[in-house]
Amino acid sequence: MFKTLAGAWKIPEIRNKILYTLLMLLVYRIGAFIPVPGVDVDYIQSQVGDYEILSFLNLFSGGSLSIMTIFALGIVPYINASIIMQLLTIAIPKLERMAKEGDDGRRKIASITRYFGVILGLVQAIGILVGMGSGALDDPSNPFNYVVIIVCLTAGTALIMWIGERITEKGIGNGISLLIFISIIAGLPQMVISIFQRVGMGDLSVWSLIITIAAAFVIVLGITFVDLGERRIPVQYAKRVVGRKMYGGQSTHIPMKVNQSGVMPLIFAITILTFPGMIAQFWPQSGFYEWYQRYMGPNTVTYVIIYGLLILGFSYFYSTISFNPIEVSKNLQQNGGFIPGIRPGKPTSDYLAKILSRITFFGAVFLALVAAIPTFFTVATGVTSVFGATSVLIMVSVALETTRQLEAQMMMRHYKGFLS
Repeated sequence: MFKTLAGAWKIPEIRNKILYTLLMLLVYRIGAFIPVPGVDVDYIQSQVGDYEILSFLNLFSGGSLSIMTIFALGIVPYINASIIMQLLTIAIPKLERMAKEGDDGRRKIASITRYFGVILGLVQAIGILVGMGSGALDDPSNPFNYVVIIVCLTAGTALIMWIGERITEKGIGNGISLLIFISIIAGLPQMVISIFQRVGMGDLSVWSLIITIAAAFVIVLGITFVDLGERRIPVQYAKRVVGRKMYGGQSTHIPMKVNQSGVMPLIFAITILTFPGMIAQFWPQSGFYEWYQRYMGPNTVTYVIIYGLLILGFSYFYSTISFNPIEVSKNLQQNGGFIPGIRPGKPTSDYLAKILSRITFFGAVFLALVAAIPTFFTVATGVTSVFGATSVLIMVSVALETTRQLEAQMMMRHYKGFLS
């Protein structure tokens, strides 16, 4: 990775893109410290520490929610809007046709997603403010304070979306993914400091710290291995004679990633699991809250089992969205391609669907294990905050994807072509 960065820095065009990306990320981090006026930060910090869903949102905002800055909502509204639009594209024929119209259709869907993200940001800002209660405001009796806070949070969401799109367009890597990556990285120094403080005070043994570091290394290694893993389906194109020229005849392959769905199943699953707890925490004295904490809390066996089953289900669901065997089979047949030993048409789509099901099962089981191991490890050692399946997966996946994009751009500029 460092060798790739050093090589990319020597190319002026790529160096300018890297500098532009770093500048946009710096703007994002500066915005994460600009406070929203009229809020009680101490009260908000206590609320974020008490509510699981707020802690989850605080992670994706880089700690901005706990100090209520203009970027407190983070990129979560845009992510939710993107997920909903992907699902609606499959369910609504008009959106499906729009997605197949090429660049123009994709631009229309992107524009709809942006507006939808702002609307979700507005709804989320109102929900968080109402959920925290009047204690979150310095002057609850002034209704203008509510308007100012909601407008600042919604505008911050829109600005984050703009920053992410500019990075994608003029920088290196996927802007939205890099913003999430930076948000998670921003919280790591404080986590490391708190762990060493616990070791110094004797709350945590040195052996637990060593085991934690070793386990983190193994998990990152496993995530890297699975993220890079793919099944390559060989494809042969038939020879065609057009006039006096012969076309086709070459061999290639269809890459099918082991982890087709990435981190999306984890995000879906944890959102569904934390929602009942979020509702229950508004009535902490109720019987439902006590039952939920006892049998469905984050460190219970039931929680881990349901979490794993949801990851398994969402992995299959999302893999069908990202890879359509029928569409791939149809494209192969139209271009004169076939899989050796498999007849074109329905046999090819059935074969691809079978392969997809097998590798999706392996990827889903791996995601479920990665999600479950930190919970058992936290119960055994008492180390919290360091391990987070979603956080580690996002960090590793974004780092690998950005490195691949850098390598691809370097290859394009170093490729000499047939004239050499």
